[in-house]
Amino acid sequence: MEQTTQVQPPLLLTILGPTACGKTNLAVAVAARLDAEIISADSRQVFRGMDIGTGKDLDEYRLPDRQIACHLIDIRDAGEEYNLYQFQNDFIQAFQQIRHRGHRVVMCGGTGMYIESIVRSYQLPDAPIDESYRKSLEGINDEVLTERLASLTKLHNHTDTETRDRLLRALEIQEFRREHPEAFTHLPPMRHLVVGLQLPREIVVERIGIRLRQRLEEGMIDEVQRLLDSGVPKERLLKYGLEYKHITRYLTEDYSYQAMFDNLYTDIRRFSKRQMTWFRRMERNGVNIHWIDGQKELKLKEKEVCELYIQTEGEGRG
Repeated sequence: MEQTTQVQPPLLLTILGPTACGKTNLAVAVAARLDAEIISADSRQVFRGMDIGTGKDLDEYRLPDRQIACHLIDIRDAGEEYNLYQFQNDFIQAFQQIRHRGHRVVMCGGTGMYIESIVRSYQLPDAPIDESYRKSLEGINDEVLTERLASLTKLHNHTDTETRDRLLRALEIQEFRREHPEAFTHLPPMRHLVVGLQLPREIVVERIGIRLRQRLEEGMIDEVQRLLDSGVPKERLLKYGLEYKHITRYLTEDYSYQAMFDNLYTDIRRFSKRQMTWFRRMERNGVNIHWIDGQKELKLKEKEVCELYIQTEGEGRG
């Protein structure tokens, strides 16, 4: 009897880790070896003109013999809104185009929410604000609303219930889901291999300090001034956080250079801790992350990841 071979979905390799751990470097090396293209999972690198502050490091994608294609960088003007729903749709389009060209796909980034929405296949809606629905909830306290939300959907994390606004938005989305199931994102079938770069905390902190000084020397303050001069509202830049928040304050308020540097350095360190907290929570929620030693030289990390990828890909072909 002839045995049929079941075709497995393609394998998506995700490389994640805290800021300043060397994710891009490794993703480019692995992509070159695997004949892959990269999809960025960074919530701020989507914006044009926000280069130094977001650490795009576009030169890293240029190898001596080729240019590694990277998607979802510079796809929106600075100041525009960009959300998780848009990211998923842009990811789906890029993923399908790369696969159509016959290449493998590597997702690389540090925005935990973006990464988790892909590896855990979240279905997200383009749900509009419903003022009449929100008005109907005005007299109900947060505890009751949280119970209502829990009855409608599994609470993936506490962020949906952190504030009244988030809670109302989450309920609004679930009501929209019931009435418009067709308006949700649907990720294509894929298997996942998630690799994390791990470094001792003191090395991450040291790298953050070195990189911050380098970026300031490279003209990060001038970059923020250009954004302000081009008409990007101050309030929008403050919302982008970290470099854009503190440098905008330095340029527009009574805020000294030293205070800007010290507070920014502190906030980036805290941000890197939050990234690791998010990744650890992903693990608790069932995402298998293969952690590798970020202190190894690039060639050894590249070899380890590629071998893991080929092995996982082969297992899928059964």
